[in-house]
Amino acid sequence: MTISTGDTLPEAELLKLGKSGPETVNLASLSKGRKLVIFAVPGAFTPTCSAAHVPSFIRTKAGFDAKGVDEIICISVNDPFVLKAWGEATGATEAGITLLGDAQGAFTKAIGMDFDAPPAGLLSRSKRYAMVVEDGKVTVLHVEENPGTCELTAGESLLAAL
Repeated sequence: MTISTGDTLPEAELLKLGKSGPETVNLASLSKGRKLVIFAVPGAFTPTCSAAHVPSFIRTKAGFDAKGVDEIICISVNDPFVLKAWGEATGATEAGITLLGDAQGAFTKAIGMDFDAPPAGLLSRSKRYAMVVEDGKVTVLHVEENPGTCELTAGESLLAAL
């Protein structure tokens, strides 16, 4: 089942790289009583993700802050080591965007956003989406038809929907 507007996020354990190594982040706890923007990419260091998707949220971060968003989170089916390096390379970390790894793709599969693109070497990856989550409930959801496109899911499009 694919997640929809009005649905509550399923229980999920994601990963981030902390000072002592990988740390588990419980998504339900993170979203409780908070307004989050969550966007997902097919993969760290891939062209559209690095050149368009992440930069769109860096550009619009102040606008989301002004709309009461507590945190912007990027989820990728990558390990936390790769995401740390990618966050530094793209400027996402410096901009205050949280990068969380769904290393096994469990969350991505649970919300029905998984796909495979063998010709590009992308197996068990996430579709490109962006959502607003308020107290664990999806209030806005944008999904791209093509993982190489970043229009509906760009920061500007999501910000305009708030």
